[in-house]
Amino acid sequence: MLSEKLEDALNAQMNWEIYSAHIYLSMASHFANEGLSGFSAWMYAQYQEEMFHAMRFFNYINEAGGHAKLGTIEAPQHSWETPLAAFEEALEHEKGVTARINKIADLAVEERNHAVGIFLQWFISEQVEEEDSVSDAVGKLKLVGDGGGLFMLDRDLGTRVFTPPTNA
Repeated sequence: MLSEKLEDALNAQMNWEIYSAHIYLSMASHFANEGLSGFSAWMYAQYQEEMFHAMRFFNYINEAGGHAKLGTIEAPQHSWETPLAAFEEALEHEKGVTARINKIADLAVEERNHAVGIFLQWFISEQVEEEDSVSDAVGKLKLVGDGGGLFMLDRDLGTRVFTPPTNA
């Protein structure tokens, strides 16, 4: 059973995950338009991952006796000055997602709702991976700059595909 406060927090996070997906899909479009198909593919895989996260929240809310409620999703930014600027924005966004999930976990502890706490543990661990993945790309972008290394990094990032976890 979900309290109204926890249900609202979980719904807000579900909608935030959809917003996150929109950010990454917008970045994928931007990079495709810039001729950086590898960067575009990386961001598209990230979009798929965020939608997977949103659906985990959607299903959990409904299974836990709540009502998953879709809200208005704000339009994301459409272009970035450099690939580094886009990835730095993505890293800051992921840090914000981590903070949001931790806040919901704190609420679950406060309400002694262990089921929600267990559900959120997967996301808490996932956010470590999310921040590391984006941080790694930021570091590589700083190393290569805007020169020929960008072509090689584009090719490298293009190999990423989204594979839903089997333990989810």
